[in-house]
Amino acid sequence: MEISKSALRAKGSCASGFRWFARRFNSATEYQQVLDALVDDGRVDDACWLMDQFGPTHAVRVLDTVSAPALVFAGSLHVRQHVEAESLVRVGGSLRAGGGIRAGNGAGQAIVVGGDLHAAGGLHALGAVKTGGDLASAWSIEVQGPLASGGHLRARGDLRCDASIHVGGDLAAGRDLDAGGPVQAGKSLQAGGAISGLEGLRAGHGIHAGRAIHSGMHIDAGWGIVAGEDIVAEAAIRAGESIVSNGSIRAGAGYGIHAGTSVRDDAWSSCGRVVARTQPERLLSGLWVPPEARQ
Repeated sequence: MEISKSALRAKGSCASGFRWFARRFNSATEYQQVLDALVDDGRVDDACWLMDQFGPTHAVRVLDTVSAPALVFAGSLHVRQHVEAESLVRVGGSLRAGGGIRAGNGAGQAIVVGGDLHAAGGLHALGAVKTGGDLASAWSIEVQGPLASGGHLRARGDLRCDASIHVGGDLAAGRDLDAGGPVQAGKSLQAGGAISGLEGLRAGHGIHAGRAIHSGMHIDAGWGIVAGEDIVAEAAIRAGESIVSNGSIRAGAGYGIHAGTSVRDDAWSSCGRVVARTQPERLLSGLWVPPEARQ
């Protein structure tokens, strides 16, 4: 694909960007070459605009390592070692790194990948992270902006995000999961350690934590909720099936606990059980199972 003056006019290019292209290139120029030149000249926003207009390509670039002020690549990028960018990493296809990925300067987007993102090391972003496909890190994930994945998201270590987390599929952390905004998973939400969401937790399927679950707002699960320690919300706790805790279950003041909301009440003994050390206050639906009756 080539970029020309007529193509830029058709897309409504700004005057500054059009003049830059006219000065930089004498004729139509290969798409990625234009992107590279824009980044080299510090016009990262213009490079992103160009990708918004012309989309991803099927090109594949293989590199040993990436260390740059910014990276904008329209195809898929395979990096044998680490990826580091002072501001933005944007890839139209997939991004795979044999080491860690670090990007962002705290202003806006840090990492945007159209397909899957896989890091054999950790992922650290000073800004927002968005992938169109799966996101996987063999170590921990730390994000200082919103985190969004169109597929599954998995971190082998901790997953810490200062803002919201939205995942289209399963959301899983090998250790603790901590978010400063709302957490929403289209399927399951699970962590080997504790799960904490300052502005609420929601999963289309079940929620499972090896330790405690805490929410600054509601906890909502389409299926069941299971925790190795306490389950605590500052608002309501709602589950389509059972709620099981090895500690206590507590909703916020004026709110209730609702189990078995997706099953008939005569099936609560198997699919709407509420299990905890003591009977929860304000249990509005579901069947409380005393400690001595647990199986």
